[in-house]
Amino acid sequence: MSRKNFYHLTIILSILALALAGCGSAPDGGANENGESGDVRITIGTGGNSGTYYPLGTAMAQKIFSNVEGVSQARGVTTGASVANIQELAQGKYQMAFVQNDIAYFAAHGETVSDFDGKPVENIAGMATLYPEDIQVVTRKDSGLESLEDLKGKKVAVGDQGSGAEANAKQVLEAAGITYDDVEVNYLGFGDAAQGLQNGTLDAAFITAGAPTSAIQELGATQKVHVLSIPDDVIKELTEKYPYYTEQTISADTYKDQGQEEEIKTVSVMAMLIVDNELSEDLVYNLTKAMFEGKEALEAAHARGADITLESALDGMSIDLHPGAKKYFDEQGISTE
Repeated sequence: MSRKNFYHLTIILSILALALAGCGSAPDGGANENGESGDVRITIGTGGNSGTYYPLGTAMAQKIFSNVEGVSQARGVTTGASVANIQELAQGKYQMAFVQNDIAYFAAHGETVSDFDGKPVENIAGMATLYPEDIQVVTRKDSGLESLEDLKGKKVAVGDQGSGAEANAKQVLEAAGITYDDVEVNYLGFGDAAQGLQNGTLDAAFITAGAPTSAIQELGATQKVHVLSIPDDVIKELTEKYPYYTEQTISADTYKDQGQEEEIKTVSVMAMLIVDNELSEDLVYNLTKAMFEGKEALEAAHARGADITLESALDGMSIDLHPGAKKYFDEQGISTE
């Protein structure tokens, strides 16, 4: 073979080698032939922009995860929250999502929520639990509504249809002896519900979110609010029937500037982060570590960021942990058993 032909053959072989290496890479988090993970584009499913998930999720993406080794890009997107987030993570649209711990359990076990009944979601894993999400029943201060019983015959927003908030609203109403037939149901998310209360097209709205919730604060800027307490007997029934609910008291000071005059007795679930269980152990380890080491950014993004602690990171964990998260918690001496 001539030197010239040998030179040309060498170039062709080099190009082929590069092409094959490119085919073996994993830009979306899969493993290459050496078991090594390529850089990942992380999309985080959050919630509506008037809730708590969105500001925390965008802060995680922009301030923390975008700097993590193995991540090429990170962004948080607005969504329909828990149920939609799990469905779209299962479809590969998100690599991480905020969800309620009860909805994560229902999805993993294929029960209770109609979207998951008999159809368990198999590719979700837990990363960490974050903070309590309070069930808040909001009315206008001048509405005259003082109890759950007063909601009968009224126009009530119960959250987006099929959402975690709607599941909570239905369970609370049923525990109080109230069915959807007893109220005029409106399937509206946080922001639209606040607008409905403001313009008088709604009488009350259920919101499941960490307090203080921006939708309630925004409403209170123009219209004084009253957040109803859940009676003790209803709280007792909920906590006994559903293991994910815990009794919670929201200080009156939380919405003092919006017109609230007394503390609010209610129940809460836990917000949590789930990940696609196909993400590599190293990547999820790095993400978990970065979140807890950079949580000042979360505290700056929303008051609930202060509730995200290593010590409470597994409280109410309702599905199997991702091995990468487990590795981090084990290193930190947090029991994962």
